[in-house]
Amino acid sequence: MPALTVTVWTDADALAEAVAARLVTHLVRVQADRGHASVALTGGGVGIAVLGAIAGSDSRDAVDWSALDVWWSDERFVGIDDPRRNELQAREALLDHVRLDPAKVHPMPARAETSTGRGADVHAAATAYAALLAEHADIEAHAPVPRIDVMLLGLGPDGHVASLFPHQPALHDTRTVVGVEAAPKPPPERVTLTLPAIQAADEVWLVAAGAEKAPAAQLALGGAGPMAVPAVAAQGRHATTWLLDRAAASALPAGLARPASP
Repeated sequence: MPALTVTVWTDADALAEAVAARLVTHLVRVQADRGHASVALTGGGVGIAVLGAIAGSDSRDAVDWSALDVWWSDERFVGIDDPRRNELQAREALLDHVRLDPAKVHPMPARAETSTGRGADVHAAATAYAALLAEHADIEAHAPVPRIDVMLLGLGPDGHVASLFPHQPALHDTRTVVGVEAAPKPPPERVTLTLPAIQAADEVWLVAAGAEKAPAAQLALGGAGPMAVPAVAAQGRHATTWLLDRAAASALPAGLARPASP
């Protein structure tokens, strides 16, 4: 069973700063060992706040950004310039401020990318991203997806992760990427990694802030089933780390979470 840890910070700002520092440190360590690293990004308020904290960090340039592959766990199926798009938010928060290799940045297709057929509809977009993942698959691990060192995920108040919502058909899918047509929160169309793809990551980090996330965190860490609370199944091959602020952790049983070191 992969290691599971739960760490709590005082508030959302402290959480974002701490996760940013932790991610920089982790990527630097992986690059020192292998020469390159990879990360899968997420959207949402705290996910983008983490990227903004990295952009403003003094340690930002310790990462060799040119040797980093960037993937996404899910995407809102909207136009490429739509402000709701995770890729656009990530670029504004961090990616446009560091020296990435454009060939190593792998966004999910947008609705407007119809000239190549990649974004003709949400299912074509999912098929295209699955093919891209397969092109970069981790052959040594016999996986259908690339090696992802850290999969960043947010947590919805209903317990969803990426765009995998409770009791939705996508939770049963064995493909690596699927299109979602009727997400219970707008926009309804999304492209998302499936649970098998998420579980292929070396480490999964679930980051959540706010009291509205507390019931979902309690259920996910308290033995609920993954169909009702998809976050239960968001586990890395080697480690699963929950990174919460005090409000999001407020319903957890005593002793489950450890406070962050000062």
